[in-house]
Amino acid sequence: MKSLMIGNSWLWTGLVYGLSALVLVAALANRARIAHFFGEVRAELVKCTWPWDPEQTGFRKYRVLIDSTIVVCVSTLLLGGYTTGFDYVISNLISGLTRLIQHL
Repeated sequence: MKSLMIGNSWLWTGLVYGLSALVLVAALANRARIAHFFGEVRAELVKCTWPWDPEQTGFRKYRVLIDSTIVVCVSTLLLGGYTTGFDYVISNLISGLTRLIQHL
């Protein structure tokens, strides 16, 4: 029985198993709605155009996908750098102003 215990506490064990049982019961009670949802997702995915040509092979097949991924990564890095730099400037500006006000 000790092997079923989570975190050496029967409280955590009861919480985890109880929540797991509630999720299972909720999933079983709503299985028709869940199946309908995934059916709609599948129908919408069929309508999508995918960024590769099915006639091509190898890496050329995924060229648009690779290029788009590179653009997203570079954009994310640039936005992260801008945000970090702006945060650094604002933090130093505010700390300088608070030090100035404390000395007055």
